[in-house]
Amino acid sequence: MSDVNPMDTRRFWLRAALASLGAVALSGCDMVTRSKTAKAVLSSAEGLTRSAQRLLLKPGQLAPEFSEADISPDFKANGSTNPQDAAYLAHLANGFADWRLRIDGLVEHPMSLSLADLKARQARTQITRHDCVEGWSCIGKWTGAPLAPLMREAKLKPEAKYVVFHCMDTMGGGDPYYESIALDDVFHPQSLLAYAMSDQPLSVAHGAPVRLRVERHLGYKQAKYLERIEAVASLEGLGGGKGGYWPDRGYEWYAGI
Repeated sequence: MSDVNPMDTRRFWLRAALASLGAVALSGCDMVTRSKTAKAVLSSAEGLTRSAQRLLLKPGQLAPEFSEADISPDFKANGSTNPQDAAYLAHLANGFADWRLRIDGLVEHPMSLSLADLKARQARTQITRHDCVEGWSCIGKWTGAPLAPLMREAKLKPEAKYVVFHCMDTMGGGDPYYESIALDDVFHPQSLLAYAMSDQPLSVAHGAPVRLRVERHLGYKQAKYLERIEAVASLEGLGGGKGGYWPDRGYEWYAGI
């Protein structure tokens, strides 16, 4: 077996595919959705991505982690950076004192957690690379509550197949941002509800008060401004039925790297 890291191989081919789009200027995620060629490339990559990851990576295998010296001095914020939704602005104004993260849906024990509740639980810190579909990457340090113990505490019902992340961001007054992952990623050790970046509370641009980190996936899976985690049996009936805000607009749902 070669020493080539399969995660880096995936990143290489994804970037090569995006580069081949030629005239498409990837200045923002929405630019991809305006291009039929770009959407076709991303859609065709999904099956290959999942198959390649399952073939090359062991269950639970970690994404590469880095040292403090590798942290990017200027970590670019992805996606929405300044939500103007009234509920979000109200939480921001009082320092998220009244914010609660709900965990519900197909669970035996629904939960409602404050930011203090999350910070009082088991914590994990990881320094990982964020890869955006636009073609850029940054390395950042994240601290938060691992997702797996929380979902075990909530106790998923047998029919639950996915976990959906609902966000306090309607993307400029449009549709609410949401994302979803399958159970193998829910219980991955690097799946994190991050509340700190570089040992400081998350800024608004980076998803305050809490954002998702699923390190074996592209940036648009890293949902920000979280308010609810919902366990579901199917992605149908949620948003456009494709499993996420950007997948509803033509992106691949799995988005593995």
